[in-house]
Formats: sequence, structure tokens, C-alpha cells
Amino acid sequence: MRLSAAPAFFLASLALSGCTSSLGPDLVAGAPSRETTSSVTRPSAPVPASPVPSAEVAEAPVATAPRQEELAWAGPVPQPQAFTPQAGVAAAPMPSERPVATVQPAVLTPTAPEIDEPPRTRSRIYNHRFRDVKPINFGSSSPRKLAVHGVDVSRWQGDIDWQKLRTQGANFVYIKATDGGDHLDPMFRKNWRDARQAGIKRGAYHFFYWCRTAGEQADWFIRNVPREAGALPPVIDVEWNGESSCKRRVSPEKVREKMQVFMDKLEQHYGQRPIIYTAPDFYRDNLKGAFLNYPFWLRSVAAHPSKVYPGRRWVFWQYSGSGISHGVDGRIDLNVFHGSEDDWHDWVAKSD
Repeated sequence: MRLSAAPAFFLASLALSGCTSSLGPDLVAGAPSRETTSSVTRPSAPVPASPVPSAEVAEAPVATAPRQEELAWAGPVPQPQAFTPQAGVAAAPMPSERPVATVQPAVLTPTAPEIDEPPRTRSRIYNHRFRDVKPINFGSSSPRKLAVHGVDVSRWQGDIDWQKLRTQGANFVYIKATDGGDHLDPMFRKNWRDARQAGIKRGAYHFFYWCRTAGEQADWFIRNVPREAGALPPVIDVEWNGESSCKRRVSPEKVREKMQVFMDKLEQHYGQRPIIYTAPDFYRDNLKGAFLNYPFWLRSVAAHPSKVYPGRRWVFWQYSGSGISHGVDGRIDLNVFHGSEDDWHDWVAKSD
């Protein structure tokens, strides 16, 4: 059956209209994909349209990409503002190297411990609180004017309360260790241990016998006195003692010879130069002008050491043999260090 011209024209127009609308508005506009990753932010403005090759490609299903691993930062890579073109101004060509001044590296400020080492720990210095059964007026040169006081002890002080003795002003102690080549003070080991537990700086001393060889006596002292970090230098006690079983008095030359042998062995073992303790009469007979490179501990209970031992430098001064204190029964020898608190700490540090 033939159609008339008007109806035919009308049907043809409808067919053409249906074919042009089958592509859909999204493909014509080129809308962006809604897929994103954690490292790329979705743009706020529409992305310009890209040409689509064919309808078949546009209508094909798109495979979903696996989720990418999250990065450590979010957002686009920041660029220095110095290189961002300004609106209305033609961008200058990028230089081959960035000017150093435009990049400011972060400066890490070290903490105080990384800059300075912690200060060395210093023991507390207790003020002098000893009393004296036979006090001496030393005038302007009184030992009370010096800062660091201490004591020396042996078996005759018995069982000592070291904590109490320390608070009375015993900032250091020298403990009797040995006599000659075969005698050990029966309280030495206990006193050595207890003084350390009380926080008192301590050293050991040896009473020298002139009837034994110096080598034997040095070996005996080394056998009984520990070599410990923080201990004060060892002491050789040289004096004429009428109560000693050894009544022998050797010549000044022999005295110095025997002392040197003993002190050399101790210095080699302990790594510290020994201190020489002596009394006025023995010093006058044997030591005046000798051992100038050794530290001295001087007994002088009636006058300042500068009057009894003129010209002699000293580290310790034993100024009383009749001291009394809480923490110990009976009398105790009193001593003082020649210097200030800072001098004491410096000397101890060098002796360690």
C-alpha cells in the first residue's frame, strides 16, 4: 500500500530525531570520571571535554581499578610561591636551578642534653660540727675557716655510726689498713665498706715499719686494700713512734730510699701518687726539702702548718687528736682539706 507524500515526510522526520538523541548528554559533554585515589583530589571545576573515539568505546563497561595504597601525604605537591605565574602576567621561563634563597630547610634545634654533657655529680659538703676536748686557738688561720673537714680512724674508734658521723662534718675519712708486712687492722674491711655506704670519700693508710723491707710492706698493703674507682689516694704514714715494736731509726738517706720503693709500687698498682703523712719531729729529721712532687698530710696540733713546716705545700692538715663527735665513741683525729669546696671537688676528680 502506497503512503501519501505528507505522511511519508512526517515519518522520516521522526526517524532522524530518534537517531541523534541516542548518544546521551554525558558522552556529548565529556563528563569526568568519578574515580579518585587518596593521593589525587577531585577537581572543583569541570574537566575540559576530550574527543570520544566511538560509541562502542563509550558504552563499554569500565573495569573498576583496585584501590591504590594510601600515600603518606594528601593533596597536590606544593610549589614555592616564587615560581607561581601571577594573573595577567606572562610566566617567566623556569631557571635550570632553584635559587638557594627560596628554599628554607627546616632547622632542628638540639635539646640541652645533646649540646652539653650532664654535670659531674658532686657529693654534699657538710659543715664542721665537731667539738674538741683540748681546743686550740689558731687565730686568723683557724681550720674552721676552711670548708672541707674529715677524720681518720682505726680499730680504736670501735663500731662507728657512719651516717651520723658524716652529718657532723666528716666529708672524707682515711682508714687504717695495715702495719708493717703482716698486720691488718681488724676493723679495716668493715670501716671501708660502711664508709662507702654512707657516701663518705675514703682512702686507706699504711703505718710504715722501719724493721721490714719496703717491698714486703707494699705487697702487704696491695694485698689487703682494694683498687677501687673513687677511692682517695693511698697514704704512707711515716713517723717515729715509741709505742711501736720496731724501735729502729735508720738514716735519713735510708728513710727516703725505703719510702721511695714503697710509694713507687703503690703508684704503679693504684694509678695514684701516694700522700705522705708525717709529724714535726720526723719531718725535721728526714723529709725537709725532700719529695717536693708528692702531696703531704701534716700533723700540727698547736700551730698552723706554715709555722711548723715552713715552705712545705700540703693537701691535708691534722689539727687535732682530741676531737669528739656524734657517731663515734671516744676521741677522734680531726683533719681539713687545704682549699675551697670547688678546690676539693676538682682535686677529687683528678685523683679518680
